[in-house]
Amino acid sequence: MDKQTIKVVAKEFYRYLDNEKGAAFNTRRAYRSDVEDFIRFVEQSAADAVDHDTIRAYIVNIYKGLKKSSLSRKVSAIKMFFKFMKKKGYIDENTALIIRSPRIEKHLPKFYTIDEMFHFLDFLPRDGWLNIRNRAIFELMYSTGMRASEVLSMDFEDLHLDGMWARVMGKGGKERVLPFGDKAKEALEAYLAIVGKMDKFSTNKALFINFRGDRLTYRGLLRIMKKHQIKAQLFKNLSLHGIRHSFATHMLDNGADLRGIQELLGHSKLSTTQRYTHVSMDKLMEIYDKSHPRR
Repeated sequence: MDKQTIKVVAKEFYRYLDNEKGAAFNTRRAYRSDVEDFIRFVEQSAADAVDHDTIRAYIVNIYKGLKKSSLSRKVSAIKMFFKFMKKKGYIDENTALIIRSPRIEKHLPKFYTIDEMFHFLDFLPRDGWLNIRNRAIFELMYSTGMRASEVLSMDFEDLHLDGMWARVMGKGGKERVLPFGDKAKEALEAYLAIVGKMDKFSTNKALFINFRGDRLTYRGLLRIMKKHQIKAQLFKNLSLHGIRHSFATHMLDNGADLRGIQELLGHSKLSTTQRYTHVSMDKLMEIYDKSHPRR
């Protein structure tokens, strides 16, 4: 494939990610950035055609400056791009298949203990509609284990207070129905009671908005969480995803079935959920010490 054609095909690939693949927003943004980075390298190279030698040269060029996780994602993006081109008939052979992804060290997910999580939630201010909104978001996230991107993409129609469940669209366009508890319901009721009287919600379908009336962004919610962590004197370096990790770990520690947690989290593979069996080893050891007759 020549250099000009690959730029045209890339635009079609981006539309494919948006409309057909059903990839999450952050995944689409990352893959688009990765493919564009690859195309810039191709344009600056002396090669006339884009083949496996071009891909190898690109990987060698970026290898030293990236973490293994970032390099692995870039390799995945290129492989998906070339798979798309072969599927659409632009190339006869997927030359990216020969590129191996680097091995990534598996890190155990960071999470709050139950006491830390309760302190995080109970320390949230209860005055002002923005604080009430924040409480509703974090209570809902911890009660359901949904991703931050999922809770932020929710519309009013996705929330069912009477039945105490929420509908979310996960990775790959997979819909899940998630139950939530009394604490989350109470926080959501307080939030809805206020926003129902606000004009900026009259024409807005988004469930959680910012002070300008736009849908609250991931970056905005992360900034809120970091500020609150400091105020609550919780200095563990926890991301928004850490609330999801906390949910899964606490559920497992309290006897929830691994398959059930898999369904709630929306993992396509059980092996993804099994990461939490490692972080719960202390709990297993505690049960063992209490139960085994010859410890």
